[in-house]
Amino acid sequence: MPVKFIGYIGFNNSSETIHGERDRALDLDYVRSALRVQEEGGFDRVLIPFGSNTPESQIVAAYGAALTTRLGFLVAHRPGFTQPTVAARQLATLDQLSGGRVAVHIITGGADDDMARDGDVGTTKSERYARSDEYLGILRQEWTATAPFDHEGAFYRIRKAQSAIKPDNLPVFFGGTSPEAIEVAGRHADVYATWGETLAATRDTITRVRASAARYGRSPGFSLSLRPVIAATEAEAWKKAADIVEQVREARLRLGLPIKDHAPPNDGSRRLLETASSLRQDERLWTGVAQLTGAAGNSTGLVGTPEQVADAMLEYYRLGVDHFLIRGFDPLGDAEIYGRDLLPVVREKIAAYDALNRAEAS
Repeated sequence: MPVKFIGYIGFNNSSETIHGERDRALDLDYVRSALRVQEEGGFDRVLIPFGSNTPESQIVAAYGAALTTRLGFLVAHRPGFTQPTVAARQLATLDQLSGGRVAVHIITGGADDDMARDGDVGTTKSERYARSDEYLGILRQEWTATAPFDHEGAFYRIRKAQSAIKPDNLPVFFGGTSPEAIEVAGRHADVYATWGETLAATRDTITRVRASAARYGRSPGFSLSLRPVIAATEAEAWKKAADIVEQVREARLRLGLPIKDHAPPNDGSRRLLETASSLRQDERLWTGVAQLTGAAGNSTGLVGTPEQVADAMLEYYRLGVDHFLIRGFDPLGDAEIYGRDLLPVVREKIAAYDALNRAEAS
């Protein structure tokens, strides 16, 4: 199966090492450079993140689509703040304007304080996943209905909805490892997205999602998020990783941010923090930054030479991962390195692996 690479546009060239925490100011020079570097580097898509204090992801994606010709966009979107019929038309319009280069990443939301900033106060995690479930059902109905439809649900009541614009190609990405999340993913996800955990943990998550999806006659793809650290030799790569850990530690201490005794609000971060109890897992999985940050977001990596990291990524591919969302701690510089030194090697190894499987099956 073909492998897809997803990059990242975080609005400016900041990271845990550059500023100590994610800066959400919009830097147009950075956005233009990030678009160029990742399109030229062979990335298939870039993730545009969502947060209660960030620039609006769909608008940034529309801007990016106008400046590129091949690069796709994974637009992070949080249910509950836009009516699903409106969101369906917005995303379908973006799909049409971009020539089918848009996917949507549904972010249900796990942090109460982040949800509250946009007015979602008092909802529980279970309620949010139930809302996402209903929301996605309406979204797909708006995209496919050939006649007006009504909807009467726990969160939305709709009368005679019908959209004149439909998407041509708009995959739905969905993440979360709680039982509620796995259930919603099985029903709706075209691609299930998870963070970089051990091979054993990733195999377990894939098995759970496949079992959930099978109940609905579905077979999703799988996306794994990683922060690769690569260098000319393995020793240099691990030295680089150790330097990153110290930079993150110093930056967090300078900003008064905790570096231990974390209590993440979401199931995925708690799982990842358990993985990070050891600095190094499997052969190349590196969890140094996850330890310091409380596994906040995509914070684990693979460390080694491009060849070694590509071999490790192949092992995840063998489990069923067909998308890799990768970003670095020097956002622009690392994206350029990945496009030049890592992506071609991974594609070559996966192509050879697939060819061998086809030969053995014939």
